[in-house]
Amino acid sequence: MSALQRKTFKDTYPIYELTLAKTQTRFDSVDQILERLSQAIADHPKATEIAHFDHYAHTESVDGSIAEDILAVKNLIFCFGWELPSPDPVAVRPRSIGITERQDDFVVNFMHAPNPVAQQNMEDWVTALANH
Repeated sequence: MSALQRKTFKDTYPIYELTLAKTQTRFDSVDQILERLSQAIADHPKATEIAHFDHYAHTESVDGSIAEDILAVKNLIFCFGWELPSPDPVAVRPRSIGITERQDDFVVNFMHAPNPVAQQNMEDWVTALANH
C-alpha cells in the first residue's frame, strides 16, 4: 500500500501526498472521496467546510492546460481556525485537500499545516481512505 509522502512542490511548498491504486480503496470516484472527507470535517468539533471546487472544470473553462492522464480534480476547502494569535495564520488559511483521478489511481494531497494538530487530522483523514 502507498504511504503518505512528503514532498516539495516548486522548491517552496511542503505538501503531503497519498497515491491510492484504485484496487487499494473502495472509492470509485473523486466525488466519493470528497464526500468521505467532507464527513470527516463535519465530524470534527472545530473544522468547518467552506466549499467544493471543481478544479478540472475551472481549468478547462479558462482554456488551461491539463495533463492527459488526469481525468478529474476537485478540492475540498475548509478551515480549522481555532486560534488567531496574529495575522500570520490567515496567510495559510483556509486549508484545501486536492483529489485527482487518473486511470488507475487517485492522488490525494494537501499543503503542510503550521498547526501540528491540524496536520495530524489531515494525515489521518487522508490515510484512512485506503482502509475504507
